[in-house]
Amino acid sequence: MLPLKWVLLDSIHRCSSLRSFKNVHAQLVTTGIVGEELIVNGAVDFFEKSVEFVDYACDFLKKFDCRVNSFSFSKLIARYASSDRPQTAVLVYRRILRDGFWPDMYVFPAVLKSCAKFTGIGEGRQVHGVVVKMGFTWDLYVQNSLVYCYSVCGECMGAGRVFDEMLVRDEISWSGIISGYVRAGLFDQAVALYLRMDVEPNIKSLVSVLGACGRKGYLGLGKEIHGLIVKRGYGVGLEASNALMDMYAKCECVCMTRQIFYELPEKDIVSWTSIISGLVQCKHPKESLELFCNMQTFGIDPDRVILTSVLSACASLGALEYGKWVHNYINHRGIKWDSHIGTAMIDMYAKCGCIELAEKTFSNLSSKNVFTWNALIGGLAMHGHGHEALEHFKEMRKVGMRPNEVTFLAILTACCHSGFVDEGRRHFYQMISQPYNLSPRLEHYGCMIDLLCRAGQLDEAVILIKHMPMSPDVLVWGTLLNALNSSRNMVLPQDMLNFLMELESHDSGIYVLLSNIFAANGRWNDVERVRRLMKEKGIKKAPGSSLIEVDGETHEFVVGHTSQSCNEDIHTLLNILANQVSLEGRCTQSSMTH
Repeated sequence: MLPLKWVLLDSIHRCSSLRSFKNVHAQLVTTGIVGEELIVNGAVDFFEKSVEFVDYACDFLKKFDCRVNSFSFSKLIARYASSDRPQTAVLVYRRILRDGFWPDMYVFPAVLKSCAKFTGIGEGRQVHGVVVKMGFTWDLYVQNSLVYCYSVCGECMGAGRVFDEMLVRDEISWSGIISGYVRAGLFDQAVALYLRMDVEPNIKSLVSVLGACGRKGYLGLGKEIHGLIVKRGYGVGLEASNALMDMYAKCECVCMTRQIFYELPEKDIVSWTSIISGLVQCKHPKESLELFCNMQTFGIDPDRVILTSVLSACASLGALEYGKWVHNYINHRGIKWDSHIGTAMIDMYAKCGCIELAEKTFSNLSSKNVFTWNALIGGLAMHGHGHEALEHFKEMRKVGMRPNEVTFLAILTACCHSGFVDEGRRHFYQMISQPYNLSPRLEHYGCMIDLLCRAGQLDEAVILIKHMPMSPDVLVWGTLLNALNSSRNMVLPQDMLNFLMELESHDSGIYVLLSNIFAANGRWNDVERVRRLMKEKGIKKAPGSSLIEVDGETHEFVVGHTSQSCNEDIHTLLNILANQVSLEGRCTQSSMTH
C-alpha cells in the first residue's frame, strides 16, 4: 500500500478546481505533511493553472518556514513567468511584499523575466528599486536579469547603466546587452560591444551580432563570425544557420545563402523565410518563387512574412496570376490581413497594371500605415493617374497620416508623368518646409529634374542640378542629356560638359547621349573622344529586354538573343502581325483617297 504522502500528492495532481484542492489541503494539515518539499512542488503545479488561485496560493505558501517559503515563492513566480500569464508573477511578487515577506536573490530574476515577457518596463524599474534597496546589486544573476529586462523592453540606456556598473561580467551579461542593442536598432553600438568582449561569446551573442552585420552590410565581420561558429561546432544548429543565411542575404551574398540552406539537414519556417526573403531582396524573384513551391511540397505552411516576400517577387516579375493565387490562398486559409500583407498585395497589383484591384484591396484594408498609402499612391503615379494620386495624398493628410520621403517621391513621380509642373514645384518645396522638414534625396532631385526637362524648363533644371547638395548620378545626367538632345537649341555649360567627360560611369546611355549632343553641335573631335573613351573603358550599349507572362509562366526577351525555345514561332507571328498592320494601313490610305 502506498504511503499517505504519495496518495495525497497524486490527489493534488488530479485536482481540477480550487474546491477539490481545499479538500486535499485539509487532509494535508491533519496529517502534518503539508510542509514537505514534494507537497509544496505539487501545490505550485496546481496553483499555476489559474490566476484566480493567486491569493489562496500566497496564503498557502507563507505558512511554511523561511527556507521553504523562499523556495516555494520563487518556484511559483518562475512558473508564472514562463507561462502565457507572466503578469501573474508580478501579482504574486506584490502580494508577498505586502505580507511582509522579503524576496531573495532567487525571486528577483524570476520577476524580472516576467516583466520582460510582457514588456512591463514600469514594473521592472520598481523591482530594480527594491534590488538596490536590499543590496542585491552585487549579485551577477540579478544584474544579468536586470540587463535582460531593460534590453527586451527597449530601454537600452537602463541596460547600459546596469552593465557599466557590473564589476564582473560573464557571457550572459554580454549577450543580454548586445541583443538589446540589436533589438533597438543600434547596430553599430552592438558591433562595438562585441569587439570589446573580454569573455568567450556564446551562440546568442554571435547570432545577435550577425543580425547587426546583416543590417549594416558588414560582410567581412560576418564571415569572421561564421568561421568562429564553425570552429566551435555551432554551425550544426538551426539558430546559427538561419542567422548566417539572413546575414549573407542582407549582404547580397547569394551563393553563400544558397550553400548554407542546401546543406541544412533539417529546415524550419525560419530557414525557408530567410532564403525566400533573401532571394527577393537580392533581385532573384524567379528563384524565390520556385523555392516557395518546393516549400509547400515539404508540408510547411507559409506565414505572413513569406507571403509578403512572395508577393514582392510577383511584383518584380509581373506574375499577376501567381499573385492572385497568393491572394486566394490567404483568404482560403483564413490568414489575418495586416498592413504588411496588404501593402505587398497593393504593390503587386499596381506593378502588374491592375490599378482597380489595387484600389479595391486598399479600400478593404482595416489597418493602413504610411507604407500602404505609399504603395497605392506610387502605383497610381506609375501608371499616369496623376489626379487620383494627388487626391489620395490629400486624403492621406486629412486622416492624419504623416507622409514621408517615399510619399513625396511618389507624388513627384505622379506630377512628372502627368505633366503637373506647378504642382510638382509646390510639393517639392512643401516637402522641405514646415511641418515636414524632410531632406530630399537624390531620387527627389532626379524626379524634379525629369519633370522640368519634360516640360522644356531646361534652364531651371540646370540650375537645380548645380544647387544639389550631392553629386548627380547617371540617371540625372541621362535625363538632362536626353532633353538637350531632343531640344537641340540649348548648349550645356562647358564646366558641366567637362565634368561629364571625367565621370567614372559605365552606363553606355550617358556616353551615347553625350556623343549625340557633340555631333549636333558639330564638335566631331569631342565625338571621337567620347567613342574612344567608351572603347578604353570597355563600355558597350546594354541590350533592351522585356518580360511577359503567358499561362502563369514569365518569359524574358532580350534584344539580339535567340535563346527562346519558340523563337521561330514568335518571329512568324510577328511577321504576320506586321503584314496585317501594313495591309490595314494601305486600306486606310486607299479609302481616304477615294
